[in-house]
Amino acid sequence: MKKKRPSPEQVLANIRRDQELRAQTYRGQALKILPHVCGRCGREFSGKRLSELTVHHKDGNHMNNPPDGSNWELLCLYCHDDQHETRGSSGYYEGAGLAYSDQESDSGFRPFENLKNLLKPKDDQSDPDNAG
Repeated sequence: MKKKRPSPEQVLANIRRDQELRAQTYRGQALKILPHVCGRCGREFSGKRLSELTVHHKDGNHMNNPPDGSNWELLCLYCHDDQHETRGSSGYYEGAGLAYSDQESDSGFRPFENLKNLLKPKDDQSDPDNAG
């Protein structure tokens, strides 16, 4: 059985519905009020390439979405990834990298506590077959 192709009117109606839904999100609002330029590298985006722009929350709180957009900046995918990697590695986010450190978490659980001992080479245990 072949799937029935939607009519051009249906396609257009779906596009309009998607645009209306997108306009209700903070991304849609940001695209309306902010210039379509990456706030970090300065590249301009238009048409299909608008999907490469992401909304970055300046304070890191994704629930802080003021209608004036004061907590948002548009960043391209690459700059947005880089921004979060930079912040994560510099300890911007509380507890960033805690799982890989020797610090104890709030729960007291230290999953890698004995890892260093397991990875140390075993001294004085030479292979008896190669003793010579």
